[in-house]
Amino acid sequence: MKRRTFLQALNLGIASTALYHGVGNAMSLTAILNSNFHEKELSYHRIQEIKYSTVQMKYPRLVGKNARLDLHGYGPNVEICVIKTDKGAMGWASLRGSRKDAKQIEKELIGKKVSELFASNMGILNDRHIAFDIALHDLAGVILQKPVYELLGREKPYTTDYYSGMIYFDDLEPSEKPAGIDRILEECRYDYGIGYRQFKLKIGRGHKWMPFKEGLQRDIEVTNAVAKAFPNCGILVDGNNGFTVDQFIQYLKGIPLVNLFWIEEPFHETVADYQKLRNYINATGINTLLADGEADPNPALLKELFEKKLLDVHLTDIEGLGFTNWRRLMPQLKKMGAQASPHAWGSLLKSYYTAHLAGGLGNTVTIEGVASTSDDVDLSGYKIQNGKLIPPSTAGFGMPLLKKI
Repeated sequence: MKRRTFLQALNLGIASTALYHGVGNAMSLTAILNSNFHEKELSYHRIQEIKYSTVQMKYPRLVGKNARLDLHGYGPNVEICVIKTDKGAMGWASLRGSRKDAKQIEKELIGKKVSELFASNMGILNDRHIAFDIALHDLAGVILQKPVYELLGREKPYTTDYYSGMIYFDDLEPSEKPAGIDRILEECRYDYGIGYRQFKLKIGRGHKWMPFKEGLQRDIEVTNAVAKAFPNCGILVDGNNGFTVDQFIQYLKGIPLVNLFWIEEPFHETVADYQKLRNYINATGINTLLADGEADPNPALLKELFEKKLLDVHLTDIEGLGFTNWRRLMPQLKKMGAQASPHAWGSLLKSYYTAHLAGGLGNTVTIEGVASTSDDVDLSGYKIQNGKLIPPSTAGFGMPLLKKI
């Protein structure tokens, strides 16, 4: 998320500064006592050192195009930060933003008590430190010997559905001899074997990679084929803003027997277009969720769309908005009757951070999965059971670093 957009979100009040614990806005006596104990424990530790590195995440296959972008490759090399205290505690996580920007403010953290930077019932205490937001959550969990979801209020985490977010336009690859729809079905079978029971299909081939009519027809054929082959699985579709509203309605007319779990970013959001789409799905009896807010989100417009019941699921990125700001946003979504599913594409680390956000606060309809392995991180604590993502009960985010930093 652009810094301008992030600050706009704060100024508009979508990310409320009110403390939040459990299902209500008021903290219970037990929560207050726990919070006081947590802050006392955190105050014993001072930040001694911050280091930077990367961890390599590896996809099980080449991930191809979507409606707007070319090949996505075999997995990212994720920038991370490692925070150590004078008592020997260590937390780490993805770095929000660039290493250069983080280094410019790291001196503000060195020598500070952890409790001066972070509160267990709130998150980071200064928005300037957002680069270290997720790592400070991990560090606090390590110091307190609690999983992050427990810092958010749940001894036993809420669990939710977990979808495969890596079904791209791989039917179009390789360009010299496209594999066709069978490749998509093969990928779905692989992901089903991992444990996913929801598939998000990228659509919008006619926006950039095929003539519109041919691309639309392929989108329809892929959706129908996957729904037929996996009748016990949820089908989500993501247009990456590759349609007009009228073009997207054409797509819906081609899949009358498919019960879509959600529709994501079919076009760049406007009140008029989402009103037209909502009217169409209501008139035709389509029972699906409308999800948006990933690409260059406009907080004021998103708030309006949710208040007018034109959107159901908020998608802003878990790292882009920030973990602390998601903690602030979640109760506001509940008040509007909206649900969450923070965008997590690219890095499995983001999926696992989201599992703790959802585990502690609930109100998350499903979690985006990005199947990956890594020689740099122990990812084994997380499990998929009955199509749901289960976070570990170990301290912090429960992902020990295997790479020596």
